[in-house]
Amino acid sequence: MPRRVHQPLEDEEVDFVLRMSEGPVLAYFSGTWPKAIEACRAMDLVVGRIAEEYANLLTAVKIDITRCPVATKRYGVTGAPSVVLLKDGAVASRSTGSMTHAEVRDFLIAHF
Repeated sequence: MPRRVHQPLEDEEVDFVLRMSEGPVLAYFSGTWPKAIEACRAMDLVVGRIAEEYANLLTAVKIDITRCPVATKRYGVTGAPSVVLLKDGAVASRSTGSMTHAEVRDFLIAHF
């Protein structure tokens, strides 16, 4: 995962990163259990590319569902991979399941 994607290790770090972020936040929720790992690895690449392309417009954050259960619950995430777009700290949109680069880009463009 490129450096442009923040990877907080626990719930308190998630809160800190989200509070410090200016502008929209693309929160990517990832899982490490067998059924999720392949799709999440593919999403790692997609979110990394999006983070580089939109570096001046948004903050990208990768959140491990297992390590950050409070954030996972707070944002209504029920599966991995999932993406949640936050604007002004509130959920603007969400999607669960693997997405292509083009799908994530369209997801963002619809809400910018």
